[in-house]
Amino acid sequence: MSEKILIVDDDKKIIELLKKYFTAEGYQVSTAYDGEQALEQHALRRPDLVVLDYLLPKLNGREVCKRLRETSNTPILMLSARDDETDRLIGLELGADDYVGKPFSPREVIARAKAILRRGVIRNNDIGWMVVAGSVRINTVAHEVHFAGQSLELTPTEFKILALLAASPGRVFSRLQIADQFQDFAYEGYERTIDAHVKNLRKKIPAGPKRIITVFGVGYKWVDDE
Repeated sequence: MSEKILIVDDDKKIIELLKKYFTAEGYQVSTAYDGEQALEQHALRRPDLVVLDYLLPKLNGREVCKRLRETSNTPILMLSARDDETDRLIGLELGADDYVGKPFSPREVIARAKAILRRGVIRNNDIGWMVVAGSVRINTVAHEVHFAGQSLELTPTEFKILALLAASPGRVFSRLQIADQFQDFAYEGYERTIDAHVKNLRKKIPAGPKRIITVFGVGYKWVDDE
């Protein structure tokens, strides 16, 4: 069964354009034109990815993203006509997986969407691999994370970053090395994108700031239980 995409934008021309491109790539597409419709369609359709505009009627994209993250880990690709890095970082900190500014190329949106979806797919050669890091258990087959016996709800991007760091405790990974693992963060501003996802991870993992350590001028490393 093909993956399902929910496109949310108040501009009908943008929706029709993106719908055309996603449909041509074999995705099932549903649409919404405001924030309230977005939440309704998400609950009804259970999409594999939400393409979400930042500026929306009724509920803006920021609020929609926040509400979705309260109940779901569905990947989110945000769109915005506002050329403001602060908005971009706020979206990422609220749980969006990536961000594309308007005007955009539909092919870029498709490429970013595919990259996000790939992060949640376990490669065949990963079957059976489990990362064990102190009190953390990361099952890349079931795509689950447990900390001290409790399940953690992570987005696909957060999951991949955690698995990378926890698989090599004590090793320092630069932001570029982390970005290279995904093969889709190699664009201007990827450093801030990685930082935003790490910030989210620290909030979700008990004693997160003590687990994921910043090595200033270099990157990040994972520290096991003492």
